[in-house]
Amino acid sequence: MKTKIKIKNDAVISKIDERIYSSFIEHLGRAVYGGIYEPDHETADDMGFRKDVMDLIKELNIPMIRYPGGNFVSGYNWEDGTGEKSKRPRKLELAWNSIETNDVGIDEFQEWAKRVSSDVMMAVNLGTRGADDARNLVEYSNQKTATYYADMRRKNGFEEPFAIKTWCLGNEMDGDWQIGTKRAQEYGRLACETAKLMKMVDPSIELVACGSSGPQMPTFGQWEETVLREAYEHVDYISLHSYYGNPDNNSQEYLGSACIMDGFIKDVVGICDKIKEEKKSDKDIMLSFDEWNVWFHSNEQDKKQEPWQIAPPLLEDMYNLEDAIVVGDLMITLLKNSDRVKIACLAQLVNVIAPIMTVTGGGVWKQTIFYPFKYTSQNGRGQAIKVEIECGTFTEGKAENIPAVDAVAVLSDDENELAVFAVNRLIGEDAELDIDLEGFEGYKLAEHVAMEGEDLKAGNSIDKPDNVTPVTKEINDKVILKGGSWNFLRYKKA
Repeated sequence: MKTKIKIKNDAVISKIDERIYSSFIEHLGRAVYGGIYEPDHETADDMGFRKDVMDLIKELNIPMIRYPGGNFVSGYNWEDGTGEKSKRPRKLELAWNSIETNDVGIDEFQEWAKRVSSDVMMAVNLGTRGADDARNLVEYSNQKTATYYADMRRKNGFEEPFAIKTWCLGNEMDGDWQIGTKRAQEYGRLACETAKLMKMVDPSIELVACGSSGPQMPTFGQWEETVLREAYEHVDYISLHSYYGNPDNNSQEYLGSACIMDGFIKDVVGICDKIKEEKKSDKDIMLSFDEWNVWFHSNEQDKKQEPWQIAPPLLEDMYNLEDAIVVGDLMITLLKNSDRVKIACLAQLVNVIAPIMTVTGGGVWKQTIFYPFKYTSQNGRGQAIKVEIECGTFTEGKAENIPAVDAVAVLSDDENELAVFAVNRLIGEDAELDIDLEGFEGYKLAEHVAMEGEDLKAGNSIDKPDNVTPVTKEINDKVILKGGSWNFLRYKKA
């Protein structure tokens, strides 16, 4: 398949906000306990965090991690995870039918985030709680004043504020599965008043209002409009959540998933701009795609779990090669929309629909999706550049007229490197690229890394951790994207 690609140096989409490479840790399954935290593990540090896990997280170069949920946050009392551990309550955790020991809370998590070179994106409970507790948590986290909650933090051993700058106003409040579900008007008013109080405590923070839990929600669109009409002046972002999967085992249809994400983003941008015009505002609402990933493998397994366990194995999807291709393609889509998508969180980071897996008491290993995230995060910093593509299309199932090839380019801040992230979605047909670098004279292809293989269902495990890994391609006159593959091309300026 002949494919023409043109990359022009004046086709800048946006400066990429590094928070587009963020992730997510929720008190869910083995994400925290047995994941990042295992005080009896041989690699545990002085606070009980697994250093082998920390090392892999550092490879991903993640600037910010959303915490503590997720559905969990809507029934969570943040004070339970502070202060002396022996006095912390053990509670029923209703979102995931588990027992929460509260051995890890904001006190520990913010320190762990520093140790993996990340910031915290903190979510507040707008399910069972509200504006009062949210403003108290901001004071506890961010204030230097000699006042009750700032003094509580000091008493707990943290003299300096945590300086958390990005906050979520609840989680998926439109979902009937959510503790304290709200109607759009109800949530919009609550978000507005909560935002006002939180910014009174710390005017420097940025706030994310809950959008729909996904584009499939019957109130999608109407929810966003209502919430933004109520809270537009007091929030900075609106959230998007969406997961992708292949439950019908139609790999060709599945490889078109990124087009669904792209349409979702553009729909939400249109809604934000409609309300901006209504309000005659000078402010753009940006997008926080703070939950995205592939999630479907573990659905049946999770139905078999007994309730009221501590850290049961939940949402432990085992990913394969086609999942890695889709994840890489979803990242391309986020970068193509980086003029409005400023934050994105791969959900989640360890054990729970995650790129990193652990054995409790044992080893750690990388899932297939680890690799496209790593290469994009490490090399996709700078200016996003639009790529013009002429290629064939395919139609399969619900995926109609899908471009076989998609790509985005990123020019490094020092302009010495041009990274191209490209995917060939068409299974069984290679794409031979005719690449035109307009305005990038002197840039030569220096590296080509691909996620490719004959078996799209192949994955990794603790016993075979390197079964599916990136392939380094030979550099020659032709650039070939194998049928069904994700690719990273590094061009260096001579």
